[in-house]
Amino acid sequence: MADQHAQSSDDNRPTEIPAIRWDEPPEGPVVVLLDQTRLPAEEVELVCTDAPALVEAIRTLAVRGAPLLGIAGAYGVALAAARGFDVEEAAVSLAGARPTAVNLAVGVRRARDAYRAALARGGAQEQGAGAALAAARALHQEDAEASVRMAGHGLALLDELLPGGGHRVLTHCNSGSLVSGGEGTAFAVALAAHREGRLRRLWVDETRPLLQGARLTAYEAARSGMAYTLLTDNAAGSLFAAGEVDAVLVGADRIAADGSVANKVGTYPLAVLAQYHHVPFIVVAPVTTVDLDTADGASIEVEQRAGYEVTEIAAPQVPVAGAEAGGGIPVAPLGTQAYNPAFDVTPPELVTAIVTDEGVVSPVTAEALAALCDRSRQVTI
Repeated sequence: MADQHAQSSDDNRPTEIPAIRWDEPPEGPVVVLLDQTRLPAEEVELVCTDAPALVEAIRTLAVRGAPLLGIAGAYGVALAAARGFDVEEAAVSLAGARPTAVNLAVGVRRARDAYRAALARGGAQEQGAGAALAAARALHQEDAEASVRMAGHGLALLDELLPGGGHRVLTHCNSGSLVSGGEGTAFAVALAAHREGRLRRLWVDETRPLLQGARLTAYEAARSGMAYTLLTDNAAGSLFAAGEVDAVLVGADRIAADGSVANKVGTYPLAVLAQYHHVPFIVVAPVTTVDLDTADGASIEVEQRAGYEVTEIAAPQVPVAGAEAGGGIPVAPLGTQAYNPAFDVTPPELVTAIVTDEGVVSPVTAEALAALCDRSRQVTI
């Protein structure tokens, strides 16, 4: 069904619009998203009335980021159930919307299993829908709590590795409240350091080709009053060489059993630079991002996105005569082929530590990750 947009007031206060929420207007339940494709120019809400609309929002990156995709997937299942659509069909389409981010499938599965269990107990469709929604809301709350714990563990690790404060941290892509039910993953650690007066500078990679760093991380840093500087991705090497980076903090979309980390493309080169310059490279992600069923980095399916994201610059508010495909401004000759993987994979030997809501893994080994996940399951049970 058609989506709607509702624009927020235009002021300089930190946004109070959540990245995702469930709403129940008179015409029926909806999932409401802060449309991240419109940031930072405007804060606009995208209203999804069915699972296909949410799938499209996921594919176009209106909603993105591993933890938030898990929440979105769970709410999408609940939405299908509440509106009387085919829940199993919705679950399949939602889980497959972005193949690399493991949290999406985890969230979908959790809400779908709750729905199935309610029906298996003899409940009607209404009870099944209620169970799916309760599972989605629980996941949303758990992610917010996980964000707090990751921030605490990450800040403690930074202080251990870099005693004395004054941290100069480089980050890539976006890993704040726009990807989470709370304040994020890697960005939440930097934010905690800022609040404690221990963050000297946040270096923000632009994160080409879709500029999630420039559009989203800089947006969140500015709104939080953090000292930050934006740089092109290919300027990171000179920044390391100048001794201006104390640590790298990044999120993750999937962590394989051996500790290989899939994250936004451009992460792997940062890990190589960090190792060469003896700078800690720290991955921050909830335990739900660890996928023990994926053996290693080579087994991670890397999403390949459309070439126009590279051959055009997205400018949705600037009409260009004759512009097609992505609707942006062409920056390459017509017909140019583009290599556009959404993610790359960093091997565990380049990762100093993985910070999760259940603790820190360092050095990063398959055995340590398995033990962490086992402890997490025992706590959950």
